[in-house]
Amino acid sequence: MSESYDDLQASYGRCLRNGRFIERFYAIFMGSHPDIVPMFAHTDFSRQYMALRRGISSAIAHAAGSRLAERTMTEMARVHGRAGRAPVPPALYPYWVDSLLQAVAEHDPQYTPALGRRWREAMEATTAFFTGHY
Repeated sequence: MSESYDDLQASYGRCLRNGRFIERFYAIFMGSHPDIVPMFAHTDFSRQYMALRRGISSAIAHAAGSRLAERTMTEMARVHGRAGRAPVPPALYPYWVDSLLQAVAEHDPQYTPALGRRWREAMEATTAFFTGHY
């Protein structure tokens, strides 16, 4: 049986409405580990922000067992896999999750520690999927 993460989609909506969420995530993420900044050396951030904005929503849906999100997640895992155009070593995924959770805590006015644990559970399911495709 799949977990419902409607509470995370609602939280994510609040984060996006509360302004500059994606930019703040990247500021936190870039400062979280020295190997991350060079990975974005040639990145068009306006495109990257839009990709992440869609990707987080897809990641929540995928963690909830959505078959519709599976194709998107498989493609994202391929892009970030060892042979992809933007490979991400699995050791960096915990920094991504922690950075995202910090940004959520700062931007969702209804954030609680319990909600944070649900975010972590869902995002770790997604990063485990990516790691499995590395």
